[in-house]
Amino acid sequence: MAIESEVLVVGGGLAGLTSALAAARAGADVRLLSYKQSTLRNASGLVDVLGYTPDGDGPLADPYAAFDALPDSHPYSVVGEETTRDAMALFDDVATGYRGGHTDRNALVPTHGGTVKPTARYPAGAAAGVASATEDMLLVGFETFVDFDAERAAPHLEAAGVPFGVRGVTVPFPGSLRADAKVTRYAKLLDQDAAVETDRGMEGARAALAARVEPHLDGEGRVGFPAVIGHQAAAAVRDDLSAALGADVFEVPAGPPSLPGLRLEDALFDALDDAGVSVETGNPVVDYDGDDRVETVYVDKNGAKIPNAADQYVLATGGLVGKGVESNRVGVSEPIFDCHVPHSDDRYDWFDDDAFGDHRFARFGVPTDDALRPVTADGDPEFGNLRAAGSVLGGYDFAAEKSGGGVSIATGYAAGRGAAHEAR
Repeated sequence: MAIESEVLVVGGGLAGLTSALAAARAGADVRLLSYKQSTLRNASGLVDVLGYTPDGDGPLADPYAAFDALPDSHPYSVVGEETTRDAMALFDDVATGYRGGHTDRNALVPTHGGTVKPTARYPAGAAAGVASATEDMLLVGFETFVDFDAERAAPHLEAAGVPFGVRGVTVPFPGSLRADAKVTRYAKLLDQDAAVETDRGMEGARAALAARVEPHLDGEGRVGFPAVIGHQAAAAVRDDLSAALGADVFEVPAGPPSLPGLRLEDALFDALDDAGVSVETGNPVVDYDGDDRVETVYVDKNGAKIPNAADQYVLATGGLVGKGVESNRVGVSEPIFDCHVPHSDDRYDWFDDDAFGDHRFARFGVPTDDALRPVTADGDPEFGNLRAAGSVLGGYDFAAEKSGGGVSIATGYAAGRGAAHEAR
């Protein structure tokens, strides 16, 4: 017997989680199936709406001001500005530890590579580091944490034209962590303010870290650390460090695994739990039954195909990176429902000779109608009850545009609500 629900979401990234939450809040009985753990733990935690136009103009001060000029095939053109704003309002309601919802303007947030990134929403822990502030900045790296080189990032950030001075230093992290220590080990020491050995004897990890940074300060009003300074008690860690250093402390988003991404994942899954969404992870969706409508999808559990049935479905499995779109020598495909993915038969047309050129593969994905239903090459819906959301969609280059998070939230919201409204 099939496991039944009104709306079934396939995919556990930002688009899938948003779809499930939007559908549940619209009154549907929702089930979410995700093969792997959420990809949010590998993301920076920054949520972009639109940082650059498809032509490369930017950074954009107001992402919404550029919507009218986007191509008709762009996901934002499909769902529209009003729906995008409603979707971001849902995000703001759930992700209460985020900033940026008070304005349409992008913030410029320093990254671990020494660049500034235009983003619409950013964790509260990064707020003191925005490039619009003018206080000088000290970036602090840790000897055993190789993912953030503060002394290299600082001159890159100054070269980006920020209106303040930037210096970088590297200090030993208290507690003698190994170079291969997980980011959660750094965070846990500071969360618990665990006693660590110093040349002054045993003391709390927060005070010990502040003592190692304080001699390097030269009047800077802000101190940036890699985003490992606390997880469950991150705000308290920042407050204690700020008080000890006499400067505003902030986190610099780093690469995966990402504590800001984990915090966002926790907030979204808590919201799904509160909304009554049933979540299953660890097993892939491998097949389906149906003709004009999807009747059943099958989950592979140790070789057994377990049926799951719903009235409405949302496909949010990701793009080329997330394996929601696959490519080989024969062509490009969507692997679960075999939805149409437009692409040239000549693989040499998929990319540009210039490494930073206009690569068509970056826009590979399923095309949809105005209801986000995947369509065939003739423009007809593949299935009457299937919608798509997030980076499985074609028509945009989220990496170049800095639009990945916003598109996932906007299309996830639209797909989830649309599915809920049509569910029996």
